[in-house]
Amino acid sequence: MRADARKNRDHVLAVAGSAIAEQGVEVSLRDIARRADVGLATLLRHFPTREALLDALLRAEFDEMTAKAGELEESASPEDALVLWVRDCVAWTTEYRGATVLMAAAIKDPDSALHASCVTLRAAGARLLHRAQEAGVARHDIDGDDLFALIAMLAWLGDQPALAPRAGRLFDVVAGAVLEGAARVGPAASGGSGAGRG
Repeated sequence: MRADARKNRDHVLAVAGSAIAEQGVEVSLRDIARRADVGLATLLRHFPTREALLDALLRAEFDEMTAKAGELEESASPEDALVLWVRDCVAWTTEYRGATVLMAAAIKDPDSALHASCVTLRAAGARLLHRAQEAGVARHDIDGDDLFALIAMLAWLGDQPALAPRAGRLFDVVAGAVLEGAARVGPAASGGSGAGRG
């Protein structure tokens, strides 16, 4: 990509990030093009769909969170690593209003531009969860899909003006449920028959 084309693309992404933070992911592409002072055709040449634009915007965040999961595996206890990583995921996802709806759909749609990034993020979280489960500090009746759904749920909560003030406390409630349930639902407690769950 030529330097001027890359500069134009980066400018569109920066403007799109601000627009989505203000108005949510449903902001019109035409409005983004107008704010960026480019033609709609130019925007669509770089980003043919809304999901392609969002993927480009979020990919750096996805990559950073995936890398952070690896760092936390090396530097933090299994319990702390899991909670810190989920908290950060919820925080940056909430910055882009409505992104959680697209991410929840994209994880199940291989044709989505966001699919690969969401799958990678889910795998990073699943590794941290498995590590915590192996250490006996996280319940064993949830998996990476559940963790991804919990992140989406908590980010959605923070995205609702009427509910956002409760988001921090409810994050702690959910984190406590994931971690404190370990003794009740671990392999020894369940005996392989599901006893002790729920």
